[in-house]
Amino acid sequence: MGRRVVVSLITQDQEFQLLQAADARESARRLGLEAEVLFADNNAVLQIQQLFRCVHADEAERPAAIVTETVTGEGLERVARNAVQAGIAWILLNRRVAYMDALRRERPGLAIAMVGTDQEEVGRIQARQFKALLPHGGAVLYLQGPPDTSVAQERLRGAEEGLRGAGIELKVVNGDWTEASGEKAVAAWLRLETSESVPVGLVGSQNDALALGARNYVLASKPEWGHVRFTGCDGLPEGGRKLVDQGALAATVVTPSNAGPALERVAAWLHSGRVPPRDVLLEPHSYPPDQAIRP
Repeated sequence: MGRRVVVSLITQDQEFQLLQAADARESARRLGLEAEVLFADNNAVLQIQQLFRCVHADEAERPAAIVTETVTGEGLERVARNAVQAGIAWILLNRRVAYMDALRRERPGLAIAMVGTDQEEVGRIQARQFKALLPHGGAVLYLQGPPDTSVAQERLRGAEEGLRGAGIELKVVNGDWTEASGEKAVAAWLRLETSESVPVGLVGSQNDALALGARNYVLASKPEWGHVRFTGCDGLPEGGRKLVDQGALAATVVTPSNAGPALERVAAWLHSGRVPPRDVLLEPHSYPPDQAIRP
C-alpha cells in the first residue's frame, strides 16, 4: 500500500483552512507520507469531482487515504462509500455524519473516522465569554456558520446550553465562514424591522472571519453601535489572537488544527493496521483565559 494521502479542504479564502493545509504538509513530511492538498473553492460539486477523480484513478495512482473537510454538512456519503469500496481510508475533519458507523462495520480494517475539535465545548466556552462580557444579560447577535454542518450545529448547541438561565438571548443569523458573509449577515439582519427593537450588546461569531466582517460592517454603517463588542473563534496566532491583542475582538476560542492529528492516525494505520476510534476530539480553549475577560 502506498503512503500518498489526499487532503481535501473547503477554500483557500479562510485562514483556518490555510492552517489545516500547512499542518497537513508539515505532518506528512514528518510522518513520511506524501500529501496532496486540494481546495474546493467552497463548491461542493467541485469537491465531489476532485475526489471522484482520486477514487476512480488507476489502482496504482489511488491514494491510501482521503482526509477531508467537506463543503457540505452531510459529508459526501456517496464519495465516501466509493472510496472505502476501493480500499481507500476515509477521515473526515470536523464532520459528524450518520453513515460512519455503517462504513466501519462494512470495512473494519480500514481507517474510517472523524477527527475534530470538541465543538460543543467551543460553544460552552463562547457562552462563558458572553456571560463575562454581558454580566447583566442582554442580546447577542450570533453569527453561525453553514447551518447544515455539524460544526455550526454543535457550537450553537453548546452556546445555548451554557447560556441557559443567564438572561442572554441569542439572535442567530447564518454565514459561510468568510469575512464577506459576516458583513452580509449583519447587513441582512439590520434590514429586518424587528432588529430595531433588539438592544444588541455583543456580536458573537462562530469564527474570526465572520467576526471581522461583522465588525467592519458595523464600523462603516452603524456608528450608534460604538459600544458593541465582538468575539470570534479559531484563534490563529496571526488571526483571532492578534485581533484580540489589538482590541478589535474582545475574545476568541482557540481551536487546534485537525489535519495533523488526522494524518498521524493515517500513518499509524499504515504502519501497524491500527484503526483509529470513530471520533477523535481535540480540546479548544479561551483566549484570553476566562478570568481575564472583562465587561
